[in-house]
Amino acid sequence: MKFGPENHSHEERCPQGHSSASTIATIEAALSADPDLDSSAIEIRMLGPVVLLEGYITKPEAREKAISLAAMIVGPENVQDRMLSRFPTQ
Repeated sequence: MKFGPENHSHEERCPQGHSSASTIATIEAALSADPDLDSSAIEIRMLGPVVLLEGYITKPEAREKAISLAAMIVGPENVQDRMLSRFPTQ
């Protein structure tokens, strides 16, 4: 899955009409499109060019998957993980 040209950073794309709302919507769509990721409790916020992933994950592998998907859109340097683990009890 590729989003945007490879030769532009997130900061370079934002002045070209790439709004925070569209960035959040794109990340939400990418997270919800992944069949192995329950993104219903993950919230996405923006602080300048930085994407904040907040909320809860229910599987250990969900953290890396969510971070990876967001990083494909805004770059790994612009993703901050603030998700908490909420694993079901056995």
